[in-house]
Amino acid sequence: MSKLHIKKDDTVIVLSGSDKGKTGKVLKVLVDKERAIVEGVNVVARSTKPSAKTPQGGIVRQEAPIHISNLSLIDPKSGKATRISIKRDGKKVIRIAKKSGEEIK
Repeated sequence: MSKLHIKKDDTVIVLSGSDKGKTGKVLKVLVDKERAIVEGVNVVARSTKPSAKTPQGGIVRQEAPIHISNLSLIDPKSGKATRISIKRDGKKVIRIAKKSGEEIK
């Protein structure tokens, strides 16, 4: 299992699939499955039984995981998809956008 280039709270763009072109913030990264949950992307409808959390029950819309290979980070300068390079400064790891050279926070 390799390290992933996407982390929680990154802004990403979807490269392929039914949500191609949509952007969103990464809510959660599932490292073992190489998937991420992105806000407003890959939204599915789930049927739920009434419970203490959802007393009404019914159909709930929520984000489903999407594979990391279908996501790309957004360049902070241009706002387009970019690859990243990793620079190490002692223990600190700095991610740099390939297109603009800007640091990705």
